[in-house]
Amino acid sequence: MAIDLDIPTGSRVLVTGASGYTGQVLTRKLVALGFRVRAVARTNSNLKPLEDLPIEWIRGEVYDPHVTKQAVVGVEYLFHVAAAYREAKISDETYYKVHVESTKLLAQALNGSPNFKRFVHVSTVGVHGHIEEPPADESYRFDPGDIYQRTKAEGELWIAEYARSTGLPITIVRPAAIYGPGDRRLLKLFKLAGKPIFPLFGAKQGFYHLIHVEDLTDIFITAALHPEALGQAFIAGNPSPTRLEDIVRTIASELNNKRLCFLRLPAWPLFLAADLCEALCKPFGIEPPLYRRRVAFFTKDRAFDTSKLQKRLGYRYTVDVEAGLRNTARWYLEQGWL
Repeated sequence: MAIDLDIPTGSRVLVTGASGYTGQVLTRKLVALGFRVRAVARTNSNLKPLEDLPIEWIRGEVYDPHVTKQAVVGVEYLFHVAAAYREAKISDETYYKVHVESTKLLAQALNGSPNFKRFVHVSTVGVHGHIEEPPADESYRFDPGDIYQRTKAEGELWIAEYARSTGLPITIVRPAAIYGPGDRRLLKLFKLAGKPIFPLFGAKQGFYHLIHVEDLTDIFITAALHPEALGQAFIAGNPSPTRLEDIVRTIASELNNKRLCFLRLPAWPLFLAADLCEALCKPFGIEPPLYRRRVAFFTKDRAFDTSKLQKRLGYRYTVDVEAGLRNTARWYLEQGWL
């Protein structure tokens, strides 16, 4: 673990989104470091992956005022990881409640708490939207492109202003694309890398920024404990971006896919097809086979300057891209996911 800070063992921490992919990894680390962990989870969340840990669970919606009020009692650190991920069945109202309303409730409930030390607010690099001249750093303008990004941006902007006006101790972390063993969001990319033909759309190089879940959760903990992180925002991504083509070649190599070849196609027909799929499927709550954002994945350069983490906090990464991709591919194979 790339953390050389004094760990305040026995401190009470609250984790929202603990039952999710990133939340599970973070929660295990916090327990191992000696924190007393309390976590908020929906009533239908699967808690079995963490049932071996001494966690105090509070069941309910993170945007329920009664739940948040109960959850923050005696808390010294808060990791607000909860997120509503892009699915056709999720309403715009739900995105707002999870990303904005819950942030307001938690911050307001904690304001004035004498022993509270740090609110780690998890945002996303998606708040920056398309990067016209990469790489972008933390000061790059906000231009969110969909409801997920827009509500994430609204939540981040609100808590940043609230902290300035009230003195609430916060640190904001904007993760890049999260990957690692157990992740399902980039699983489709790994599956495509095992096919003979991998399509590339548009003319751009397709730079993409990744962050391994092990590094990301270490960054969260560093953001909570490091004095230089107070009041700051950090883009959490690998030291440098990687071309999509190189990501796929690495995965294909680990999968022993020697037939891989790339086929570059124009992007506009796929954007039209994606718009049609979303228009037809969303009213019925059906997951579209193709999203505009999935097409954008292939057509935009999303590269960031992540040096602030290293320069200001002295953060040292533990997983490089190639090793992380290979390890993840092997895990998928062992689990029969590929």
